[in-house]
Amino acid sequence: MLEIERLEAGYGSLKVLRGVSLHVPRGKVVALLGSNGAGKTTTMKAIMGVVAKFSGAVRLDGGDISKLPPYAIVAKGMALVPQGRELFPEMSVTENLELGGLVRGVKGDALTAGIEAVFQRFPRLNERRDNRAGSLSGGEQQMLATGRALMSKPSVLLLDEPTTGLAPIIVQELTRIIRDLHASGQTILLVEQNVRMALAVADYVYVIRGGEIVMKSEAAKLSGSDEMFKAYLG
Repeated sequence: MLEIERLEAGYGSLKVLRGVSLHVPRGKVVALLGSNGAGKTTTMKAIMGVVAKFSGAVRLDGGDISKLPPYAIVAKGMALVPQGRELFPEMSVTENLELGGLVRGVKGDALTAGIEAVFQRFPRLNERRDNRAGSLSGGEQQMLATGRALMSKPSVLLLDEPTTGLAPIIVQELTRIIRDLHASGQTILLVEQNVRMALAVADYVYVIRGGEIVMKSEAAKLSGSDEMFKAYLG
């Protein structure tokens, strides 16, 4: 489904990723874990074409998307829920969702049906459909950012630090949502610092440190108390 092979990327002349390779099988949740500055968000941005790739390859369904601009990568079936959510705060919940569909050419009845499907998945957003996005709580904004990404009907959903700054009860709700998406067959690459949450939803785990993958495993074989695992996370 999604394959990253020996990816090197960074900002200007600064190389952040140093030969990152990982595989996200169809219908699975893969968690990319690491401490601050390890290269997690840079990996997501490099996949989406937002930061420069120096070498290596990114393949979606066997096709090389390494040199495509971000809008073309979205058109191929990738969607990113960025760290910080990056909503349009003065626009309504519904208007933010509409933009999520329009970026991939979803219009008319299909757009309306997509919005209603998001509201069914996130009932709290339905209650606030006419509210400004900027007036929502942090958890509601994360739901909206996720719903907006789903509006493009992605084959692969990238979630970058979805639990950052959220209360434990909201983290539990987001965990349930990710499990529901997984059960529906959605392929997900999840970047997280919340190890317990990541292990609760992931099929496979990669650990990145200093821009390099230093560990990979089936999630079921790991536990938050595993000393070697914690050592890799720094």
